[in-house]
Amino acid sequence: MTIDTVVGPEARIAQDGIPAVRLVGLARHFGDVVAVAGVDLEIAEGEFFSMLGPSGSGKTTTLRMIAGFELPTAGRVELHGQEVTNLAPFERDVNTVFQDYALFPHMTVGENVAYGLMIRKVPRDERGRRVADALAMVRLAGYEKRKPGQLSGGQRQRVALARALVNRPRVLLLDEPLGALDLKLREEMQIELKAIQREVGITFVYVTHDQEEALTMSDRIAVFNLGRIEQVGAPADVYERPATRFVAGFVGTSNLLTGNAARAIVGREGTFTVRPEKIHLDGPDGTPSPDRISTLGRIREVVYLGPDTRYIVALDAGAELVVTQQNLATSSTEALAAQGRAVRLTWERQHCLAVADGSRPQEEGTHT
Repeated sequence: MTIDTVVGPEARIAQDGIPAVRLVGLARHFGDVVAVAGVDLEIAEGEFFSMLGPSGSGKTTTLRMIAGFELPTAGRVELHGQEVTNLAPFERDVNTVFQDYALFPHMTVGENVAYGLMIRKVPRDERGRRVADALAMVRLAGYEKRKPGQLSGGQRQRVALARALVNRPRVLLLDEPLGALDLKLREEMQIELKAIQREVGITFVYVTHDQEEALTMSDRIAVFNLGRIEQVGAPADVYERPATRFVAGFVGTSNLLTGNAARAIVGREGTFTVRPEKIHLDGPDGTPSPDRISTLGRIREVVYLGPDTRYIVALDAGAELVVTQQNLATSSTEALAAQGRAVRLTWERQHCLAVADGSRPQEEGTHT
């Protein structure tokens, strides 16, 4: 089976660099509540793009405006260079996969997947071929006669994905589709979804509040907060170089140094962030290297997590930092015994970033 049999060759052809999705000044108000406050965004053809943010950040409303389920208060939506702002959902070359699957319980798997094709009056023979191809794509070949109630949560999610893919959309919208699954299955489905996206080659726009999910699957991520986009970038860029204080705190675990602690430790005013895994935890004695940042403290709390241990360190300078270390040769007993111990924390200056809302971070020591 080839990709073309599921999504068609046209789904993989970029039109001279025209983005698959373009949002211009997109806004949505519900009375006095501003759900989306003027979003500008371009999503490339064939990209796995995630919109990440907490509840109420505007990511789902933005997705619904792309799908046509919500009309914007201002701005416009373009799909492959064509403005679709006021078109109905069925007039847009997109399909949506929801968290609750939205499968018909009285229909078989095959009937569920074929439903959209029946509405479009696709001939029976072609319908059968496309259903079989779509189910094979999501690793459910041979499940045509089963009912949704006979499937696991992960299998039902894959049926919903097949039903969306069978219509050969050029853009697939996914609204927290793994949210109802348990942790182990969710992690397995993250790998499956990314593999399927690479195979079919169409644009996936994925909404999630799960930072790990976005980091795992995405080519790029847009981090939403209070109806606006705080940062857009590749997962490594968003994690390693957060553009704002909010991004630093929301994407993964991050430490923030401000006020007197920042002045004492970093040596200048501002707000600084450093990731827990970048910090080395050593004994209090010894002279640190001048090209590293160093501070003394005492371990207040130890959280043993199996593969690694989280240490919460109360600093002599008056703040707290979280340090994460892999348990390469440390037992739980040894890790827990560290509570109350005096320690020295050190990290590379390049890993200490100055952040301020709405501005790019800079490595400590560079000029703002």
